[in-house]
Amino acid sequence: MPQAPDLVILNGALCTFDPAQPTATAIAISGRHIAAVGNDTDIRALAGPATRIIDAGGATVLPGFIDSHVHLFAGAAELDMLDLTGLQGLDQLREAVRAYAANRPEDPLIMGVGADYDIVAPGISATRHDLDDVLPDRPLALMTPDHHTVFANTAALEQAGILHGAPTPEGSEILMAKDGTAAGQLNETGAFGPVLRLSALGGRDLLGYVTGTEPDPAATAAERAHDKEVILKGLRHCASHGITGLHNMDGNFYQLELLSELEQEGRLPVRVQVPMHLKNYDPLDRLQEADEMRHRFNSDKVYSGRVKMFMDGVLDSYTAFMLAPYPGRPDTVGDAVFTAEQFNEACIRADAMGLQISVHAIGDAAVRRVLDGYEAAQRTNGARDSRHRVEHIEVIDPADLPRVLALGAVASVQPLHSPLGGLFPPYPPGDVLSAAQITRAFAWRALRDSGARMVFSTDWPVVPVDVMPSIAGAVHGTDLPAPWVDNRIDLIDALAAYTRDNAWIEFSEHHKGVLKAGYLADIAVMDRNLFEAPTETLAKARTVVTICDGDVTFQR
Repeated sequence: MPQAPDLVILNGALCTFDPAQPTATAIAISGRHIAAVGNDTDIRALAGPATRIIDAGGATVLPGFIDSHVHLFAGAAELDMLDLTGLQGLDQLREAVRAYAANRPEDPLIMGVGADYDIVAPGISATRHDLDDVLPDRPLALMTPDHHTVFANTAALEQAGILHGAPTPEGSEILMAKDGTAAGQLNETGAFGPVLRLSALGGRDLLGYVTGTEPDPAATAAERAHDKEVILKGLRHCASHGITGLHNMDGNFYQLELLSELEQEGRLPVRVQVPMHLKNYDPLDRLQEADEMRHRFNSDKVYSGRVKMFMDGVLDSYTAFMLAPYPGRPDTVGDAVFTAEQFNEACIRADAMGLQISVHAIGDAAVRRVLDGYEAAQRTNGARDSRHRVEHIEVIDPADLPRVLALGAVASVQPLHSPLGGLFPPYPPGDVLSAAQITRAFAWRALRDSGARMVFSTDWPVVPVDVMPSIAGAVHGTDLPAPWVDNRIDLIDALAAYTRDNAWIEFSEHHKGVLKAGYLADIAVMDRNLFEAPTETLAKARTVVTICDGDVTFQR
């Protein structure tokens, strides 16, 4: 007689993404794998006395969510930082910062996150003097939601050694005031990295983002233990939202080592892929580290095999690389982090090593340069199933739209980055984007209709890691005035872009992302039937049970 399953889920509305059995009501799990999918009667008959039974109550049951673009260590660390989301005006800022700082007298740096670019006053960027008024006697730094700009007070700039400026790599900038001192705005990692190192975490939470190298000096045993618990807290937070897999977008050996230790201790609740982060000032020989990561870390739960790069900044700070000057800043087209020649060579070498490539590209010129690099790799190495990724694609030129499909590249987009998602306000025509650019901004539906593969993610902590507001943003969204284009898509396609397709993009489609016998038991049980719920309620849908690798990692 076959052994009884360890766990069964009954009375569910299963969304399996298995073409042979797209719907079902019950599922059985044995060990780490799905044993059977079917109806309640058949699955219940498999259960034994020790089988755990979960009643889904008619709610949607689907493959565990895979968030394919996160910054894990930073997101985990920010759970304990001052959240300034939605806060406006110097008075509100002063009150919030001082109350937070009073409760943290030992913190070497008071760090606020989610700070609007114009948090001090509409249309005005904060200066160090504004922040001196908020907190005059302790270092203070405010991170914008996109994580590409930090505003710092005088104490922070002085302790970081950049009050009077400092050399920065291409694409980063310390804005200087007329008196020759730093104004307080630090654009991109090469500028704000020194300030982050003042924090209680010593900046280790963002080293994979800022430098991509191991901590220097190396973390002490106590710091490693502390950092591991911070990451674990973040992973448990992810699991509470039905997430069973993450694709980290910043990476170093340090994070891989900590995650691997958690796995060995039996405490890792989410699968995590970590890339090698190649900076524009790195010698290309550093790509050998990516090969080492791929071979050292290759379990089902901690793995690598990917290279991450940045091609530009973001629209809000006019650092996204554009084909035409910004309407409101006719003197700039933004910043290209890599030269075309340097980037092409990096792509050729990484592709020849069989590595997957993912590149941050927001502006239309950045997207074109990334696609050019992928084309150079194909021309040199020959075409293969590389699944190279373009991260964000917030603006794309019409001429480049068919190239995504032609090159076999994948559009990795974030629904809540778009004003259509309802979290951020729309850009008015004539400043950051022209009217013509707005019609092809955040073009998820156009990308999908072109035949290109597309996946969804949050970019946590840029937006909350909770998947459902992003799903709602893509499906229900919000009405925007012309020339904004309606890019909303169907619920089944949005859910696929967060589950099945995110398994595919990591080359795991044959054992993950589908509810099917033999596949890994990564499952999310929701609190309602998502397909029967009004779309305006999707953002409030919650996960009640998360199962990863056959283990219940969260239960509400």
